[in-house]
Amino acid sequence: MTAIYAVRDPRGIIEQSPMGLRQWIVVGLMIALNALDGFDVLSSAFAAPGLAKEWGVPREALGVVLSAELVGMGFGSMLLGGLADKFGRKPLMLVCLVDMALGMFMAHNAHGVGDLTAWRFVTGIGIGGMLAATNAVTAEVSSTAGRSLAMSLYVVGYPLGGVIGGYAAQTWLLVDYDWRAVFLFGAVVTALLMPLVLWLVPETPAFFAATRPAGAIQKINRSLTAFGLPLIGGLPERTAGAPKPRFTDILSNPKLRPVTLLLAFAYLFHTITFYFVLKWAVKIVADAGFTQPQAASTLTFANVGGVIGGLLFGLAMKRWHIKAPTITVLLLGIVAVTWFGMGHDTLWGWRFAAGLAMFCTNAAIVGFYAALALGFPAYARATGTGFVLGIGRAGAAGSPILAGFLFKALGNDHLALVASIMAMGSAVALVLVAMLPLRDGDELEPVPACRPLD
Repeated sequence: MTAIYAVRDPRGIIEQSPMGLRQWIVVGLMIALNALDGFDVLSSAFAAPGLAKEWGVPREALGVVLSAELVGMGFGSMLLGGLADKFGRKPLMLVCLVDMALGMFMAHNAHGVGDLTAWRFVTGIGIGGMLAATNAVTAEVSSTAGRSLAMSLYVVGYPLGGVIGGYAAQTWLLVDYDWRAVFLFGAVVTALLMPLVLWLVPETPAFFAATRPAGAIQKINRSLTAFGLPLIGGLPERTAGAPKPRFTDILSNPKLRPVTLLLAFAYLFHTITFYFVLKWAVKIVADAGFTQPQAASTLTFANVGGVIGGLLFGLAMKRWHIKAPTITVLLLGIVAVTWFGMGHDTLWGWRFAAGLAMFCTNAAIVGFYAALALGFPAYARATGTGFVLGIGRAGAAGSPILAGFLFKALGNDHLALVASIMAMGSAVALVLVAMLPLRDGDELEPVPACRPLD
């Protein structure tokens, strides 16, 4: 017989219970959706050599195309992220999937740079909203014991999508078809994930507990039943006067302000370096004399490096905390990106250089995510995280554009100088992280154990 708690916060039930198969299935789908986001963001990079050749697009204009979905991601996070807290994580994910499928399909049918740029921006809006929703779902369906593993696998899903998509691009899509097939492939995969989310992902009990809609207990119990967890007979009363996650808290509080600003601008400058390799590697290698599939393989190896770097960095943090490892990989990233720009004679040389650059720079991204969880107290964690990531996306969006104009100003033959300048983003981030007064945020109050009803 399923236990029923008289009064219990369902978040405590999930946190304190072992994770079952259904919860891991949901986490797996969130990883798949994050991988889809990773592929969708990089699809324009895979397509860049072909569309530049077909339409005669100069590098500075190509930089705008490569940034379009990143700009859209910023808008999507701000405009759609809040809707997940108002209407639910599952409805937002389904809306974002429809948006992304439409944007990818229309991008494959684009007839000019302006047309393509507009649809990449539309796709980015969906990606931004999706990232906000999937991040929340992964955390909210995971137990305390399993959350670290679940979140680590979720973060690694992003470069994993680049690996899988890159393999498809270099061995099939760009071999048998042209650059348009990359976007069509993304649209089809996106559409296939819609029924899986609809059938397998219940709305999180944490959402219902926070919003208290009509029939909240029945809706919570429906989700708990899907996960095979104990049910509740009532919800605890809301605590009066509890801190609320207001935007002003993270900037007016003298203890939170330096953490917020230093993390936000450190993340912003690092993403300038991070997205230089992700967005320009394929075009750079293609211009070095390699075929489009060969150039696409470079980005695949870059994402393999990102996956490995993220996983190993997670292990390093267990032993050396966060700050010192993050500073170390930021320093190594500066060297690796600069070395990537020095040019290489063989395809394997380019692949290794790109993989090493992403090994270091993606490890630093994982460090920033860990710092977000540690640097903010529980009541302001979501607000602080949203602010930092929102600011950071400005760097992500500006990175391909900045590199494009540097190529125009300095000349396409000055890759080493351009790469060295772009690597300085991580140098600024390193200084800001070193100044970060990183302290443990307030721990969540443990939910008291309750006797179940007989």
